[in-house]
Amino acid sequence: MIQHPGILALLLASGLVTLLVVAAAGLGWQILRHWDQRSGTESQLALERRTYLVSALLSLALGVQVLSLFLFIFTADGLHSQFVGAMCAAGSLAAAPYGYTTLLLKVGTCLLAGAWIVLHRADIRAYDCPLIRPKFALLLGLAPLVLAETYFQTRYLTGLRADVMTSCCGSLFGQGREGIAAELAGLPPALMHPLFWGSLLAFALAGTWFLRSRRGALAFSLLGLAFFVIALVALVSVFGLYIYELPTHHCPFCLLHREHGFVGYPLYATLLGGALTALGVGVLAPFRSRTSLASVLPAMQVRLAWTALACAAVFTLIVGIWALVSPLRL
Repeated sequence: MIQHPGILALLLASGLVTLLVVAAAGLGWQILRHWDQRSGTESQLALERRTYLVSALLSLALGVQVLSLFLFIFTADGLHSQFVGAMCAAGSLAAAPYGYTTLLLKVGTCLLAGAWIVLHRADIRAYDCPLIRPKFALLLGLAPLVLAETYFQTRYLTGLRADVMTSCCGSLFGQGREGIAAELAGLPPALMHPLFWGSLLAFALAGTWFLRSRRGALAFSLLGLAFFVIALVALVSVFGLYIYELPTHHCPFCLLHREHGFVGYPLYATLLGGALTALGVGVLAPFRSRTSLASVLPAMQVRLAWTALACAAVFTLIVGIWALVSPLRL
């Protein structure tokens, strides 16, 4: 199974990204200790040249890291036919140890990688690169997570065997089952509907306030992250039922299949994209007082805020249309 193209691509990508992140983390440690842009010494000039090259390569590598989340889910879903009892990626992830651990780590590293890319994009637009220290400090926190993800992903992918019997999504997300997945799936519509629409309203109001006044960036970011987490839970517990037209099918992975119009891909893309851009608005907020960023950050934050709100609107539109046209009524 190790020869599967998706598995090979994941192992190769994670290996290359990890090597670059670890090397860049070593450079980051030097930057935190010795960076002084006012100095004209030879060591400072050499450090600047290395920093600019590594930052450019690192932004590409972390972009690959974000995309690898979708490749991982796509590969896991494509492998389900190899295991007895699996109907989708839920069974594939349970077919070997560390499948779900890898998935959770990938989500976390994607969010931090997105935050780093946002900082880098702002940094290179200023004439004096004022965010060198903050972005490499963030990298030092990201590096251990990337290492952990690579380790668990390798253990998971190399541990897959075609002769094992695994669990179907019904046994993982079905009502009456044990575990956090089943508990989230079992949350009642009477709770999730007001929670979802209330969080959407709060996020929209925070976005309106920020776009009008350029204030409240951190509140907008936190409410945005809260909305996208609630939206994911609502998708599993409520909105997915309308798509499946079954009151007992809560699987978040079967939405990726042809019989459901591959609707899971735009839904998860908007969830991840919205979370990344909402996070980016808050990440940039502490640096608006930097002189060289005064004309850069407000415009970046506005674009990120509009993107986050657009992602929330697209997600809501998709699940809302499915809920309206579905014959299922909860």
